[in-house]
Amino acid sequence: MVGKRGMKGFNIESLPYTIRVYSNYQVLIPARLVRKLGIQKYKFAKIKIKIGDNIVVITARLLRTRFTDSRQFTVPKEIRSKYGIKPGDRITILEIEPVSKTG
Repeated sequence: MVGKRGMKGFNIESLPYTIRVYSNYQVLIPARLVRKLGIQKYKFAKIKIKIGDNIVVITARLLRTRFTDSRQFTVPKEIRSKYGIKPGDRITILEIEPVSKTG
């Protein structure tokens, strides 16, 4: 029997949660939360995020990793420019609603 690979994941199982923006402007949706929401098979989602005091809704492509259920999405350039989001900034994910299972 093969054991678990890699690092222990984030202990995030509910919304909302606050997380840092990666250097490539991507944001992680941890595997536990993905499984809890049942969005493993979805390619797109409507995501409500809080940036400072502003609430923004974006439709994002859910990028997947090879060996886990975690997903990432990229914060669109127009949102980054408008609200001054930089790598390392913290944003709060308020809602994730799956949109489409296909591309």
